[in-house]
This record gives sequence, structure tokens and C-alpha cells, in this order.
Amino acid sequence: MPTKEKLIEMYRQILRIRHFEEKVYELYGQNLVPGTIHLYVGQEAVAAGVCANLRKDDYITSTHRGHGHCIAKGADLRKVMAEILGRKTGYCKGKGGSMHIADFSIGMLGATAVVGAGIPIAVGAGLSIRLRGTDQVVAGFFGDGASNQGTFHESINMAAIWSLPVIFVCENNLYAMGTRQSVVMKIENIADRAVAYGIPGVTVDGNDVLAVYEATEDAVDRARHGEGPTLIECKTYRHKGHSRFDPATYRPKAEVEEWLKKDPIPRFKAKLQEMQMLTKQEAEKLEQEVILAVEEAVKFGTESPFPAPEEALENVYA
Repeated sequence: MPTKEKLIEMYRQILRIRHFEEKVYELYGQNLVPGTIHLYVGQEAVAAGVCANLRKDDYITSTHRGHGHCIAKGADLRKVMAEILGRKTGYCKGKGGSMHIADFSIGMLGATAVVGAGIPIAVGAGLSIRLRGTDQVVAGFFGDGASNQGTFHESINMAAIWSLPVIFVCENNLYAMGTRQSVVMKIENIADRAVAYGIPGVTVDGNDVLAVYEATEDAVDRARHGEGPTLIECKTYRHKGHSRFDPATYRPKAEVEEWLKKDPIPRFKAKLQEMQMLTKQEAEKLEQEVILAVEEAVKFGTESPFPAPEEALENVYA
């Protein structure tokens, strides 16, 4: 069982992600966000549970739905918000936007809009760790749709044969854009594919932050001790459509209502109160602190300048 401090920190993280994402949704409606957005609302327990096991010098790779991963890994809310708003003070100087946030100083190797593209990057980082002889690990996040990409199979096979310290985290929200998992897979659990590569595969309730934490704890321990990769499938559900433009009418109303009852935030809050780790007053105080931090991030972002046109070709290549 995690310490009280760790439990409270995980609760703080899922609150930060939820309030941040809801604010981004609001700002988008005010035409302040260029491009589109893919919100993490509903899936917060996955990023929080996984990243609570990682050190600052560990790595993660992310997806088009990556704000939550960034925040859980320790990113500055102000710089994430500024990047989403296309401002010069953002992590990528406003040139990457919502789907391309990176911060190597905290081990965030970048989000990518290409489905499945972060998986081989995670393996590359794992190979780097092996060659340098450190005990770092990598967590590579991807969706259920990405598990049908060639990058998924090739990358896991390579990580398996070389026993690389990679935790493959599949966030299975049941839909690859608008295509339900059952339409494109004969298996119910994506983690079952791990057997083909000779590595452990675990399926957990992705809306239960403690279940995610415990599964990741085991995977990280194996990876740090040279025992190779693990595939963790987190069953979860996005509350919004695939992107801001998607009304998600392809999802049955009853299914949506059933999953909304499994919202990870009230579930974890109730659990902490049941464990006498968090009082009602402490929960209210914590949420107010998070709300203020998000508002500060909005102020920082909206008051920051846009990059100048003559800076278009600067900082494009490392």
C-alpha cells in the first residue's frame, strides 16, 4: 500500500488533470486554442497511477491525448497551458501545441499525433538505458487502437528479446476514434497479446488509481532489476468525444451512463475517506488549491505573447 503522502499526491494529480482539461475545453470554446484538442477527462487514474511509481529521471512517451501524462510526470501547468494556447512561453515555444508537448528535464520525451508512434520511441529510450547501464525505466502510453499498429508488435518484440526496462501502458477506452475494440479484435483483453512475446501481461481497472499503481509498481520493479518489459492494459473510458469536434454519438447512451458512474475521481475520494486518509474539509481545501493553480496557468498563458513570425524556423531542430 502506498504511503499517505503518496495517496494524497495521486488524488491531487487526478484533480489537477481534470480541472486543467475542463478549463482547456472552456478556452477552446472561446476560440483561444488553435487546432484541435483530445481531452483526458475520465482517464486520469491511469496517468496518475503509473507516474506515481516513476522517478524524475525515468521517461515517458505520450499520445495525441497527452496533457494528463505531462501533468502526472511533473510538468508545469503554466507552461503546458501556454503551449496549448500557442504562446511563446510554452514548452515548445508555442510551436507544438496540444499534441506535441515535451520536457526532457522531467523525462517527458514528447507526445505525438501519430497513432502508435510513441511506442518505438519508448523502446529506443529503453535501449539507451541499457547501453548506459542505469536503473531508469520508461513508461510508454498508447491507446487500444495503437495496439493494432505494426509499431506495437515490433516494439514489444524488440523490448522482450533484449529485456529492456519498458512498461507498455495501453489505455483501453474501448474506442479507436469511433471504432469499437470488438470490431477490430477477436480478443477481449489486449494484455493477452503479451504471451506472444514472452512477457507479463496484466489487465486492470483503469478507473481505479490504486489498481493502476499496484500493477505499475510490480512492472517498474521488474524493469529496474533487469527482468524486462511488461504490458499493462488499463480499462478506462473517455468522458468526451475523440476530439473537440466529436459528439461521440456512436457510443450507446446506456454505456456512457454506466461508465460515468465509474468516474475515477469520486471513487478515489470515497476510498481515501473510507481509509481515513482524507477528511471532507481537507478534500475541499485541496480542490480549491488545484482550481487556483489552474486559473494561474490560464492567466500565465493568456498574458504570454505569441511567437514572432521571424521565429518560425528557430528551435525547430535539436
